[in-house]
Amino acid sequence: MTDKYIVLDRDGVINEDLWGYVTTPSEFKFIKGSLEGIKKLTESGFKITIATNQACISKKIITDSELALVHNYMINKIENSGGKIEYIAYCPHAPEESCKCRKPEVGLLKKTEEDLGINLQGAFFIGDKESDMGCAVNFGCRPILLKTGYGQISLESESLPEVEGVFDDLLNAVEYIVKK
Repeated sequence: MTDKYIVLDRDGVINEDLWGYVTTPSEFKFIKGSLEGIKKLTESGFKITIATNQACISKKIITDSELALVHNYMINKIENSGGKIEYIAYCPHAPEESCKCRKPEVGLLKKTEEDLGINLQGAFFIGDKESDMGCAVNFGCRPILLKTGYGQISLESESLPEVEGVFDDLLNAVEYIVKK
């Protein structure tokens, strides 16, 4: 059996997007249903990876080690709820740096593939931003847009790529995915 991988954005999908940056574990607030959705994915045999833009590093708002504290908090809460995160890839660059890893570029997905020795082509990619959907389409993933976070704003964009589905939150998207 081939492992089933899925890619999740972080802010606006798993946790509430602060319209700024989550810089400490105490600022990390799970969106209602996200822990249950991740548990359901894990129980359904999916291996969960995260691809997240974190320009707060380049902007010197937090350090890589401070971001690691936030991620460790998230991972521990997820594991205590019955879910599992296999891997987190993050882009530390600001948009003006024109890197190859900031979504909608596909560098985070390439790094995930290389580090894990896997293929993400055809995997579901769940996000709330137009950049998430662009990354998914550009890499050959199956884009799923959530209405949480920036989702409503993304839905109004004329340049939003075609997506496979639009859901109220992560749990609703997971219920669709596990039936596929």
